[in-house]
Amino acid sequence: MKHAFVGFAWLLVAWGAPACAAEPQSFTANSLAAIQAKYAGQPFILSMWSVNWCGHCITELTMLGKAAKTHKQLPLVLVATDTLEFSAAIQQTQKRLGLARVDSWVFDDDIPERLRHAVDPAWHGELPRTYLYDAKHRREPVMGVLSEQKLQAWLKQHQ
Repeated sequence: MKHAFVGFAWLLVAWGAPACAAEPQSFTANSLAAIQAKYAGQPFILSMWSVNWCGHCITELTMLGKAAKTHKQLPLVLVATDTLEFSAAIQQTQKRLGLARVDSWVFDDDIPERLRHAVDPAWHGELPRTYLYDAKHRREPVMGVLSEQKLQAWLKQHQ
């Protein structure tokens, strides 16, 4: 009986513990196609950011983290333009901002320009960069911090 109680107590502790951010997946030249396939027929938000050198990215991620609390099924994909060696920092940042459960990727190419081009040939690396996809996967690029008003309008239209 004592063992059953201890086991049950551990289950409650684990269940109530905050979710750990999953390790980011490797983002390669074919990853955007995989993301689009996962969200086939569904709208989603693709947010390009960096944990390493983009203060404005944290501003946007903070807003997205608040939106994720309100909209539990927020279709959000985060792609860090850092390298795999920053995976732990990426995980910690996402957890701190309430984004532990969203799809997370990190650039995995010796030539990051190749990955930027695979995402958008018109993108030259400015961050943050967000793409608002509709259900038909037409997308609207947003350069700079996504405004709260634009996010709320997109959510109202697509959820």
